[in-house]
Amino acid sequence: MSLKEATPENKRTILLPTVQEFRMIDRRVQILRTVASRGTVTAAADALGYTPSAISHQLRTLSRDLGIRLLEPDGRRVQLTLAARLLLRGADELSIRWEELLAELATVSGESSGRLTMCGFSTASALMPAAASAVKQAHPYTTVRIVEANPEECFDLLLTEHADLAVVVATSGTPSLTDKRFEQQSLLDDPLDLLVHVDHRFASRRSVPMEETAQENWILDRVGRPYRNLVVAACTYAGFTPTVAHEAVEWDTGAALVGAGLGVAMVPRLARLPADDRIVRVPLAGEPTPARHVLTAVRRGSAEQPVIRTALAALRDVAAQVVG
Repeated sequence: MSLKEATPENKRTILLPTVQEFRMIDRRVQILRTVASRGTVTAAADALGYTPSAISHQLRTLSRDLGIRLLEPDGRRVQLTLAARLLLRGADELSIRWEELLAELATVSGESSGRLTMCGFSTASALMPAAASAVKQAHPYTTVRIVEANPEECFDLLLTEHADLAVVVATSGTPSLTDKRFEQQSLLDDPLDLLVHVDHRFASRRSVPMEETAQENWILDRVGRPYRNLVVAACTYAGFTPTVAHEAVEWDTGAALVGAGLGVAMVPRLARLPADDRIVRVPLAGEPTPARHVLTAVRRGSAEQPVIRTALAALRDVAAQVVG
């Protein structure tokens, strides 16, 4: 079908993806950026879903084409050369202007088709589907895709343009709010509840101060993971170090251990747990109340692109309903 034969609707679906698929920045520069943030070629390969050899090959060809050395060894890690840092700094500036230009083009042309990829942590499932539906209603010619990923992976997906919008939990491993590559906005605070066995002494309480849990056996995430760090920080602020009885990565596993009477756990309010009459959620009291801080993140300059703007507004609406 020629463009002359296409209807206005068909023209939108034909033309706009061509604009969106054009990349202002060489994909290999995006790979270099991920290596810089992760510290090793292997870690970058894991984040991007490539093999380490493929990553190394891409960086070698980029180095050859530019005529500069990009990486130098630093123990088991690698660090960027001065030339590589200059390259990324310039690429960041170009990326911001490119995202702003895409927003201006879409606004002027009135185009609203294309693709939107949203990524986020597992319990963001309470937020992203409703936002995706709102986008589809407002922009019926847009394809919306949702990818589950941990917070650090979400930022890699944004940088490499494999995602357009992320819903993340702020952790020590995520970029700071002042990172010029991203626009991050507060979405909601997700309170943490105490999960106890139905026969536990706290089960009938309306709330429990954090300091009263000091003598409990705790079920925590694995060492080094963001959720464990969050729980340990809450316990430390309340004046004690938790006694770790068991370690569980998945909410379902932790809930099963609590249901067996093997300890207590802390779970986010947004977490969907399996139906089990052996466990009870009890709100935690105190100032501050333990909570996860949930953010939205997009590439800087892209927030005014019509589809992304609609998705961000929808997420704020859904978050307001959850908090309310």
